[in-house]
Amino acid sequence: MSVIIKPVLTEKMSKHTEKFNRYGFYVATKANKIQIKEAVEKMYNVTVTNIRTMNTPGKVKSRMKRSGVQQSLVGKYKKAVVALKQGDAIDFYSNI
Repeated sequence: MSVIIKPVLTEKMSKHTEKFNRYGFYVATKANKIQIKEAVEKMYNVTVTNIRTMNTPGKVKSRMKRSGVQQSLVGKYKKAVVALKQGDAIDFYSNI
Protein backbone atom coordinates (compact mmCIF):
# COMPACT_ATOMS: atom_id res chain seq x y z
CA MET A 1 0.00 0.00 0.00
CA SER A 2 1.45 3.35 -1.00
CA VAL A 3 0.69 5.97 1.63
CA ILE A 4 1.12 9.13 -0.45
CA ILE A 5 -1.12 9.32 -3.51
CA LYS A 6 -0.22 12.79 -4.85
CA PRO A 7 0.59 16.31 -3.64
CA VAL A 8 -2.06 19.01 -3.38
CA LEU A 9 -1.12 21.76 -5.85
CA THR A 10 -3.62 24.58 -5.37
CA GLU A 11 -3.30 28.31 -4.85
CA LYS A 12 -4.32 28.06 -1.21
CA MET A 13 -1.75 25.33 -0.51
CA SER A 14 0.93 27.38 -2.31
CA LYS A 15 0.24 30.30 0.03
CA HIS A 16 0.54 27.98 3.05
CA THR A 17 3.83 26.67 1.67
CA GLU A 18 5.29 30.16 1.28
CA LYS A 19 4.01 31.52 4.58
CA PHE A 20 4.07 28.56 7.00
CA ASN A 21 6.31 25.92 5.31
CA ARG A 22 3.37 23.46 5.09
CA TYR A 23 2.71 21.02 2.26
CA GLY A 24 -0.48 19.13 1.39
CA PHE A 25 -0.83 15.55 0.19
CA TYR A 26 -3.68 13.26 -0.76
CA VAL A 27 -3.01 10.09 1.22
CA ALA A 28 -4.49 6.60 1.58
CA THR A 29 -7.67 6.59 3.64
CA LYS A 30 -6.32 3.87 5.98
CA ALA A 31 -2.99 5.64 6.62
CA ASN A 32 -2.28 7.11 10.07
CA LYS A 33 -0.06 10.05 11.00
CA ILE A 34 2.98 7.91 11.81
CA GLN A 35 2.86 6.21 8.40
CA ILE A 36 2.40 9.55 6.64
CA LYS A 37 5.37 11.07 8.50
CA GLU A 38 7.64 8.13 7.63
CA ALA A 39 6.59 8.19 3.97
CA VAL A 40 7.18 11.95 3.54
CA GLU A 41 10.54 11.85 5.32
CA LYS A 42 11.68 8.88 3.24
CA MET A 43 10.44 10.22 -0.10
CA TYR A 44 11.65 13.83 0.17
CA ASN A 45 14.53 13.62 2.72
CA VAL A 46 13.06 16.26 5.06
CA THR A 47 12.15 16.44 8.76
CA VAL A 48 8.43 16.57 9.58
CA THR A 49 7.40 18.52 12.70
CA ASN A 50 3.59 18.41 12.57
CA ILE A 51 0.84 16.62 10.65
CA ARG A 52 -2.85 17.46 10.35
CA THR A 53 -5.22 15.08 8.59
CA MET A 54 -8.77 15.45 7.35
CA ASN A 55 -11.23 12.94 5.92
CA THR A 56 -13.68 14.13 3.28
CA PRO A 57 -16.74 11.91 2.81
CA GLY A 58 -18.14 11.11 -0.62
CA LYS A 59 -20.94 13.28 -1.96
CA VAL A 60 -23.85 12.67 -4.31
CA LYS A 61 -23.93 15.19 -7.15
CA SER A 62 -26.89 15.60 -9.49
CA ARG A 63 -27.14 17.35 -12.83
CA MET A 64 -29.84 17.81 -15.42
CA LYS A 65 -29.41 15.87 -18.65
CA ARG A 66 -31.59 15.47 -21.69
CA SER A 67 -32.92 12.20 -20.30
CA GLY A 68 -33.67 13.69 -16.87
CA VAL A 69 -31.79 14.10 -13.61
CA GLN A 70 -28.57 12.10 -13.44
CA GLN A 71 -26.89 11.39 -10.11
CA SER A 72 -23.27 10.41 -9.59
CA LEU A 73 -21.01 9.84 -6.62
CA VAL A 74 -17.87 11.88 -5.95
CA GLY A 75 -15.34 9.71 -4.14
CA LYS A 76 -14.06 10.16 -0.62
CA TYR A 77 -10.46 11.06 0.12
CA LYS A 78 -8.06 11.85 2.96
CA LYS A 79 -5.79 14.86 2.94
CA ALA A 80 -2.73 15.53 5.11
CA VAL A 81 -1.10 18.91 5.75
CA VAL A 82 2.53 18.39 6.72
CA ALA A 83 4.66 21.05 8.44
CA LEU A 84 8.42 20.82 7.92
CA LYS A 85 11.39 21.87 10.02
CA GLN A 86 12.63 25.41 9.42
CA GLY A 87 15.00 25.39 6.45
CA ASP A 88 13.61 22.24 4.81
CA ALA A 89 11.68 22.47 1.55
CA ILE A 90 10.10 20.18 -1.02
CA ASP A 91 10.39 20.87 -4.76
CA PHE A 92 7.53 19.11 -6.55
CA TYR A 93 8.69 20.28 -9.99
CA SER A 94 12.25 18.91 -9.87
CA ASN A 95 11.37 15.67 -11.72
CA ILE A 96 9.74 17.36 -14.73
